[in-house]
Amino acid sequence: MKREIYEELLRWKNNLNRKPLVITGARQVGKTWIMREFGRNEYDDVVYINCDNEKRMETLLSDDYNIDRILLGLQAISGINIKSDKTLIILDEIQEVPRGLHLLKYFYEEAPEYHIMVAGSLLGIILNRGVSFPVGKVDIMELHPMNFNEFLEAMGQEQLLKVLDSNDWKLIDILSSKYIELLRQYYFVGGMPEAVLSYSNSKDIAQVRDIQSNILKAYRNDISKHATKSESIKIGQVLDSLPSQLSKENKKFIYGVIKSGARASEFELAIQWLIDAGIIHKVNRIKEARMPLKFYEDISAFKLFLLDLGLFACMCEVPASEILIGNNIFIEYKGAFAEQYVLQQIISRKVKPYYWSSEKTPSEIDFVIQRDDKIVPIEVKAEVNVKARSLRQFITNNPDLKGVRYSMLGYIDQGWVENVPLYAIDSYI
Repeated sequence: MKREIYEELLRWKNNLNRKPLVITGARQVGKTWIMREFGRNEYDDVVYINCDNEKRMETLLSDDYNIDRILLGLQAISGINIKSDKTLIILDEIQEVPRGLHLLKYFYEEAPEYHIMVAGSLLGIILNRGVSFPVGKVDIMELHPMNFNEFLEAMGQEQLLKVLDSNDWKLIDILSSKYIELLRQYYFVGGMPEAVLSYSNSKDIAQVRDIQSNILKAYRNDISKHATKSESIKIGQVLDSLPSQLSKENKKFIYGVIKSGARASEFELAIQWLIDAGIIHKVNRIKEARMPLKFYEDISAFKLFLLDLGLFACMCEVPASEILIGNNIFIEYKGAFAEQYVLQQIISRKVKPYYWSSEKTPSEIDFVIQRDDKIVPIEVKAEVNVKARSLRQFITNNPDLKGVRYSMLGYIDQGWVENVPLYAIDSYI
């Protein structure tokens, strides 16, 4: 499978000012695979060490950070002769070694000629708890689940992807039924690499759902392992509330949905834990659509989304037939799947999404993003019914902006808004 982050890794490798690389992201998004695949293709040798399994790593780093001694130790553990420009050193699950992250500072300062990358599923959790981090001494990349374009490529649909990239809307419209079919499949499978690989190889939907279920179980095991008992209960309650939160017409997160009488002070740390673990994304409200959006952020109002559409479908226990065959996935669930999908594509492009809502009227813009020097309000419609009173009024009040509406209709430029098919979203992020 091809991942778009590969090109970023190539730029990192060839950068004369390269620093040790930290790859972050939730469990099972493909960090280990992409590191090993990159090493296999781009280097003569790969030293791969999983710090969770290799207990000698803690002993190796217990005394000092003498790079010559540590390199000798890495060679002894791996059985590979390390050459500075020919060998990629990979330290996986680096957070399991107490002094592991700090080691990167010494590679940067004393041995920058070596190529080293590290990853960890719960790095965000570890860092939020005050573990020393070599700020300014490392490069950082974040890996997310596969977006729709990556899914198309994994499904062997390179030609359809090229058509999307061409922005030839007449040709895209001719092929719309094929794109919609693949979009349905993506709604079910999602972007977790193991699930995508399984589906592309076998088309066994039961196996895909088992994989998704096991990933969700692994997340819950991480919660039990790395949080206190009282924290684990609250984190689990927040996670369990997501289907109910996103099935509402107004998807603003409501603490009372978790349990009656719930307050922010009781659950805000649980929410942050899930954010730090990469399991959920938080989309804050903005009060005004002005540059820069960050200045107008209202952190008291927000939406929460799961990291992956397929995992969301599994969590909601939506039957495969509803997604792959029936129309309900597009006309029911109050747009929950469509918004989750759009959010996931925006995040994969390293764009920070916000949303806007009126404090006076029941009016809301699903997402607002800042793209270069432009602000783009986004309306998401799950089907072909594209009435968008909120967006129309929003543009009327902000005439210097132009909206984007994602729906199941073909491309239409109406002047004040461009309608873009959901499956062609990547052209307009």
